[in-house]
Amino acid sequence: MRFGPVAVSDAEGALLAHSQATPHGKIAKGTRLAADDIAALSGAGLESVVVARLDPGDMTEDEAAARIGAALGGSHINVADAATGRVNVFADADGLFLPDRDVVDAVNAIDPSITLATLGEYEPVAAGRMIATVKIIPLAVAGASVEAVFAVLAKRPAFRVSPYRAMRVALIQTRLTGTRAKMLDKTRRVTEARLAASSSSIVIEDCCDHDAAELAEALQRTGDADLVLVFGASAVIDAEDVIPAAIRQAGGDVDYLGMPVDPGNLLLLGQIEGRSVLGAPGCARSPKENGFDWVLNRLLADLPVTGKDIRKMGVGGLLMEIASRPQPREADGDDAADTGDPIVDIVVLAAGRSSRMGGPNKLLATFEGVPLIRRSVETALAARNAETVRVVVGHMKDEIVAALEGLAVEIVENPLFADGLSTSLKAGFAASEQADGVLVMLADQPLLTPQDLDRLIAAFTGEGRGAIVAAADRGKRRNPVILSTGFAPAIHALVGDVGAARIIAAHPDALTEIDIGVAASTDVDTPEALEAAGGKAGQD
Repeated sequence: MRFGPVAVSDAEGALLAHSQATPHGKIAKGTRLAADDIAALSGAGLESVVVARLDPGDMTEDEAAARIGAALGGSHINVADAATGRVNVFADADGLFLPDRDVVDAVNAIDPSITLATLGEYEPVAAGRMIATVKIIPLAVAGASVEAVFAVLAKRPAFRVSPYRAMRVALIQTRLTGTRAKMLDKTRRVTEARLAASSSSIVIEDCCDHDAAELAEALQRTGDADLVLVFGASAVIDAEDVIPAAIRQAGGDVDYLGMPVDPGNLLLLGQIEGRSVLGAPGCARSPKENGFDWVLNRLLADLPVTGKDIRKMGVGGLLMEIASRPQPREADGDDAADTGDPIVDIVVLAAGRSSRMGGPNKLLATFEGVPLIRRSVETALAARNAETVRVVVGHMKDEIVAALEGLAVEIVENPLFADGLSTSLKAGFAASEQADGVLVMLADQPLLTPQDLDRLIAAFTGEGRGAIVAAADRGKRRNPVILSTGFAPAIHALVGDVGAARIIAAHPDALTEIDIGVAASTDVDTPEALEAAGGKAGQD
């Protein structure tokens, strides 16, 4: 490829390097210049333009990107069409992303004009999430370089998605004197939220004294389960401790004790009759990410986990410290339940005037006979990890409140709703001052599920990274969003019809994005969007 300025009169057939405005309209970058384009450029008074002229065997950026994308292979992936020298690749199933580092490095070593970027190893992904992108840097690339990429990819794929398998899970908890039912209930809720992405479910639940013999009997009652999770009332600190001893008494084996991930050090991996048994560290009673998630997710994706695999988790295994864990140590015994998890309230914004609907109030539109506002609030109430649900009302408040009759929510009135979104945010935050964070939920997102909300809450830390948690759809930030109440002064300073976008943009180091797919980007601001989502218009 030859790149540089040429006389306009000599540019026909070349690729335009930079977009150019003409009296007849804009000629986009990358356009192969035809006679009409040359005439338009001349008419604009240009004597020369910067172009790329292809040599024999060269490929245009889109042609090269498309051909490499088609050659990527791998299971459970979708490859999009090429545009501007780029091809994006998306997961076609919920599961774990498994890149082959050697193959990706080999592709990137062929020609700096050809780049392949992916998510990290063992990244949990939802169907529809972008997992990789091919980008051709110049306007054209040597065909020989593309052929060299084909040769690498022909040996083995650069990546794949290992889909989750819906598993039947046994949950066993042990107790000591003073163990509270609240701790046991919380552990089940947090565990169910962890299992939701894989559609796995707890089919056996047992509780026994923290005694090796009693626990061994409980383990022997788990034959109908694919996976066994054991939460001990006291952390495992020795190979002869209660949980490993019980596994051996039940006829199983202890494969590995401990892991180089903090929090999560005190994890135990074993097996009974071919079924994996995980002895959970105390931190796994919290919804925050820890080493337990790393092993559990692999098992749910039907990936084998060995002691060697666990030993390799040290790099990247020091997870961020949070206010509720000021020291890198796990709580022991019953204190493990009281890890000081941040309290998250949900604020549903329902005060707007639905101006883009052209009349009807979208929140009173019905989905399968249920008003949208009630459907959204029921979703919020079903989130297991939320503390309190508040609904901010303003426009048509009487009708909105009537649609929520019988639901255990707190109504927050916003008499200033006509002044814009910021007033509802301020009202919601002011009412949630006792919480550590506020999940701001738009009332017009009908595809959201309680599991989506629980995934967001599980990623919220209260401060540091995770002080802001935003939903995303295929890599693009959307709604809902959780904001630490530490941002309350910034919220209070907002004026007009604006949300928290500026606050989020000003604190990129605090942001964690959780890709929940199309539910994050689907709202019903217009009659067309409402109809497409399956709703029927409600009251004016």
